Amino acid sequence: MRNPDRSCITAAIFVLLIFAVGVSAQSPATTPAPTPENPLMTGQKYDRDKEVLYAIFSENKKGLSPEQRQRAYGAAREYVRRYGGVSDSYVKEAKKFVAEFEGEIYQGELYNAYSTKNYAKAFELGRPILKKEPENFFVLGILTEAGYQDALGGSATLNEETLDYLHRALKLLESGKLAKTDPFKNSDAAAGFLNLALGWYLKDKSPVEAAAAFTKAVQPKSPYANDPLTYYRLGVTILKGEFAQLSAEYNQKFGNKAPSPEQQAMVERVLNAGARAIDAYARAVALSDPKRLAVDPNAPQFAPEFRAKIQEQLTALYKSLHGNSDAGLSELIANVLSKPPP
Repeated sequence: MRNPDRSCITAAIFVLLIFAVGVSAQSPATTPAPTPENPLMTGQKYDRDKEVLYAIFSENKKGLSPEQRQRAYGAAREYVRRYGGVSDSYVKEAKKFVAEFEGEIYQGELYNAYSTKNYAKAFELGRPILKKEPENFFVLGILTEAGYQDALGGSATLNEETLDYLHRALKLLESGKLAKTDPFKNSDAAAGFLNLALGWYLKDKSPVEAAAAFTKAVQPKSPYANDPLTYYRLGVTILKGEFAQLSAEYNQKFGNKAPSPEQQAMVERVLNAGARAIDAYARAVALSDPKRLAVDPNAPQFAPEFRAKIQEQLTALYKSLHGNSDAGLSELIANVLSKPPP
């Protein structure tokens, strides 16, 4: 058999190569697995990174540990940074989580400043938050507590600002729209403290308003319902406010005049205000009785000298409205806690 010459073999190989290329072009393309030598296209990488970031966020966002929350925050913040220009449910969810988490961080720093009695720092941290979120009840509550404690310490620097925050917090609370009452345990605790603080701030310049606030502060479910100091302040503001005003009005209208139905009605109003002041004083004395410690070791107590001073004031007030007699006063003090305030 004759061997083919070299030129024939070369021609055959060339034809086979052309045929192979043609078959390859007609066959379905298969995408190889991504490797460093064979990287993903830009669009594929974008989608994959987006999915990975969201998965990290989603898997950790409901975690209870600080580490999980921190991982979720890091992923959500990066997700928003990269893909925040797209308005979809995933971006909205991530943005909401970032805002809430950063709010928790700021609240933690704010509470730490308050709990360490760095009240000026608390106000520095709280002001910018309230500028962005004027109805942030947590911040309003913390700053009211901080300002009140600062004022009790003798400083008046934050008083005006604190009163503003206090009024705003009370307005929000009384609107009934709050989902949470943090930093207070519940709405009764919030109302108790805010009204206590309001009464304290108003006790000198507006005792009538202060007495109304102290009355709200000692409502049955309030943490101050059995606080002797709050009752003492209530008694003082009733005397300095309503009782003093009614007494002055009575003297102006009916002093040295013959009895009349109008005069008698005015007498009843004066006596009623006096009776409410006596009741508040009596509760302050009864609630601070050292004997209560046997039943409640945590019962609030006055220093013996202060309690004696309050009892002396109560006796003088009682006698002034009962013909200069203290008959019945001991029984009043003994039984006053068994009935609701007038």
